[in-house]
Amino acid sequence: MDPRTHHQHQIIVRAEDIDELEHVNNTVYLRYIEDVVVAHAARVGMGFPVLKALGVIPVVYQHVIRYHRPAVLGDRLEVSTQITAFKGFRASRHNEVRRVADHALLVECDTDWVWIDAVRGRPKAVPLAIQEAFGVMGLEAPPKT
Repeated sequence: MDPRTHHQHQIIVRAEDIDELEHVNNTVYLRYIEDVVVAHAARVGMGFPVLKALGVIPVVYQHVIRYHRPAVLGDRLEVSTQITAFKGFRASRHNEVRRVADHALLVECDTDWVWIDAVRGRPKAVPLAIQEAFGVMGLEAPPKT
């Protein structure tokens, strides 16, 4: 597996992440996932300003989220993202949130992205420099069975 296709980091659940049920609010998990994706892009030298200068930006087409277990105040979490498919102007990622203490899977999220022209707002194939930075040359979705 090419290390450029994935990223992970750890966070600690803060008071502002907690809802009335005393666990992490569902919408906060989306922020955790967006944060790890942004950190991944920055790590490979493809932060938003660079992408925009290269003429394309990624936008979310859909999130499919499965909630397995709650996280609570003070939990240390590992948030990870993995590019699973990349072709033309489409990309897919598999994201996970796990509790570090027991490695329990809390949340899974599959996200489909569309790359768009930074000026016109229309779908656009991703420049080679971006594909190389993320290590996705020739990475395509597995065939549907």
